[in-house]
Formats: sequence, structure tokens, C-alpha cells
Amino acid sequence: MKLNWNYFRYTSIFIFSLSLFVPLTTASAHPLSAAFTDINISEKQTELTYSIDALSVIEGIGGDTNNNGKFSEAELKAIGHRVSEWVQDSVVLEMNGEEQKSELTGPILENKGQNEVVTLRFHYPGFKPGQTISLLDGMFTSGATSSTYTNFLTAKNQGSVSESVLRGKDRIWTMLITEQQQDQSLQGNQQQQTENGTKSIPSWWSFFTLGMEHILTGYDHLLFLLALLIRKQTLKQYLSVISAFTLAHTITLTLTVVGLLNVPAFIVEPAIALSICYVAVENIFRGKISGRWIITFIFGLIHGMGFADLLKEMNIPWTHLAISLISFNIGIEVVQLAIVLLVLPVLIKLFRFEVYRKYVSYTSIVIFILGALWFFQRVI
Repeated sequence: MKLNWNYFRYTSIFIFSLSLFVPLTTASAHPLSAAFTDINISEKQTELTYSIDALSVIEGIGGDTNNNGKFSEAELKAIGHRVSEWVQDSVVLEMNGEEQKSELTGPILENKGQNEVVTLRFHYPGFKPGQTISLLDGMFTSGATSSTYTNFLTAKNQGSVSESVLRGKDRIWTMLITEQQQDQSLQGNQQQQTENGTKSIPSWWSFFTLGMEHILTGYDHLLFLLALLIRKQTLKQYLSVISAFTLAHTITLTLTVVGLLNVPAFIVEPAIALSICYVAVENIFRGKISGRWIITFIFGLIHGMGFADLLKEMNIPWTHLAISLISFNIGIEVVQLAIVLLVLPVLIKLFRFEVYRKYVSYTSIVIFILGALWFFQRVI
């Protein structure tokens, strides 16, 4: 087939679409700066535990003297006072709008899931009915990390629980303490103080946008989805593959978050990388694609456990788990559907060209290499 302008135009569009999926680095498949805040409120004392991933601390104030991306006990001890001052200046607890003084323990190194975190524990005065407790998170308000920094907050008071996701510009959480606490956190809402008053941001929306961001920054999941799509298939096959992936990861996402399934991350993460490699190899060597929904369903079960990492680490209470889980999953599905609707029309145009099959092989080789690199990163 003679090459023409349309061929180059569609090829350029395809390459551009590919660039949306594949970063030019394999440093991390989940580049999220994560913090976890737990607040236990009583009239006698309020305890606040703040944990932030070690990489964010290294990015914020340094201290990794051997440049291995991790902290040793000695390295953290050497900058312990700087970490304490940094967190105390950035994370502020208020009573009725007034900053509270605290007693501090830490920092110490801990493991949260597969991540190493730096944890500090604060002891504040107690809160009585009629008082308002607020948390202001000013961590990473500027710079590259500000766009990915997320603080997962859980607060408990007299048996009631409030959870919020503080991220972007929405970094203020507020709860009114009452005689009989009936979830007076605006049903788990976040609050953003503005010059004209208080604007409530529903908790479900926080988890919805978190799900969207989680898949958009989960380059391994995106690469797997791309590998599934680039081989020529019928519309029925595409629908089967997408449906199988959605159903499978929804099942394991739910089972993992509710605690009925617990596969260690050191198994799940390498398995996700291997799933990418397998589909890439299938794209290169398999003559005809048929029954792909079966292997997609199997691999989708593994990817669902990867999606569950963040929610599992939050320890969301049962009373709020359903809406948080559903919102998070819908956020993932919205992005996934948008990607399919964006890429599929381009691929259908490219299917017309005989040379397209070679481009599939070339692209799949790149996908295989990235998957293999992630695999070796995760097993070493």
C-alpha cells in the first residue's frame, strides 16, 4: 500500500497517544506522595499520628546520604530535629481557630504496606462538646510534589468516624464536637475555608478524584490497558476484554479493601509487571487474537489488588467503607472508559494500513521492556 499523508497523520496521532501512557522513566509505577493522619479525640487528650512516605521526606529536606532512596535508622536520626520542625510547621491542629501546642514523639521509621514511612506522634489537649477541631495541612504547598501529595485522614471521636482525603488546594478538615457525636463532620465532608465562608467538599468526591488520579499515575496499569487494545480485534472482542478487566479488578479491589483477600505486595506488584510482559509477547507472536477476555480477567484480578493498596492502608471504617470504595472504583472506571474512547477511534483508523502490524510489534517490544524493568525493580 502506498504511503500517503493520512498514513503519517494517523501514525503521528498514534505515537502521541502512546506518549500519554508511557513515561520516559521507569523509576516508579505509582508516583504518589502519600501521608496518613490518624486522630483520636477525647475530652482528656487528643492523639494525632502522622506518617509520610520516606521518599517525600528525602525530597523535602534530604538526609539520604548514600542516595539509595531509603532511610536507615542512623540517617533519620541525624535529621530527626529537622523532620520534626518541618512537620510541626506544616501540619497544624486548631481548636476554634487557634493553633494548639503539642508534645511530640518521633520521628521513627515504620512500614506501611510496601512503603517505608516516617511517623511522628503528637499529643494535644482534649476537645469538649461545642468546640471545633481543625487540621490544616500545608505540606508541599509548592513544587512538583504539591500536585501528587495526598493526606489520608481518619478521625475518631466517641465511636464516630470521619475520613477525608486532603490534596491539591483542599487541605483543611474540620469537625464540630457534640454531646452525642453523630458524625458531625458534615457526613465525612472536607471543608475548604474561603473568604466568603465555608465550602463543603463531599468525601465521595475526594475518593472519586483519588481513583481517577490513581490510575492516571499508575503507569503499569495504563501500559497493560494499552497492550490489550493495540492488537486488531472486533468490537465484540474489545467489549469483552474491557468488561472482563473491569469486573475482575472490581472483585479483588473490593475483597482486598474489606479484608477478605490479602496477597502481599511483593507478590502482586511483580505479577502486574509480568502481566504486561505476557500481553506484549502475545501481541508480537500470536497470529490471531481470540479469547483474550479470559487472560484479561485473570490478570485483572491481580491489577485489582494493586488498585486496593491506598484504600487498604487507610483502614477506612466499615460505616464509611461502601461509599468510599464505590466512589474510588467509579473514578478508575471513568478514566479507563475515557482512555478507551480516546484511543480506540485512532486505532481503528490505523487498522487500515498493512504496515500497522509491524508498528504493533515495535510498540509491544517497548511495552515488554518496560514491564520487564518494573518486574526486576520489584523483585530486587
